[in-house]
Amino acid sequence: MEGRININVSAVDYDKTSKALTHQLSLLEEMVHGEEDFTMTDSEFAFGWHFFVLSVNKSLVQKLAEMMGSDFDKLKGRGIEKKFLTWLTKNIESKSPRFKIAIKEEMESSKFGIF
Repeated sequence: MEGRININVSAVDYDKTSKALTHQLSLLEEMVHGEEDFTMTDSEFAFGWHFFVLSVNKSLVQKLAEMMGSDFDKLKGRGIEKKFLTWLTKNIESKSPRFKIAIKEEMESSKFGIF
């Protein structure tokens, strides 16, 4: 399972959201003994929102799935990437004001052509 999962993040408060994401993913790295398994771009501000990309190694997500076992399978979403988004959202939603996350590749191929 190689490669990265690129996640588009939209947030009202870049500082709080990026810190919450960094904190949660750093804890995950500690749990599964990973290092430097994620990166985040600088934000671009438009329409009152900050937009940035979070890139996570798929190996980190796979380790999380293995560690959680059947609990990971029970998460909402089809496929490991969607389940990871659900897990990530649940773990940071109380620490960050309004934010949205989505798989970057899916947004770029949106049938609506918005992104």
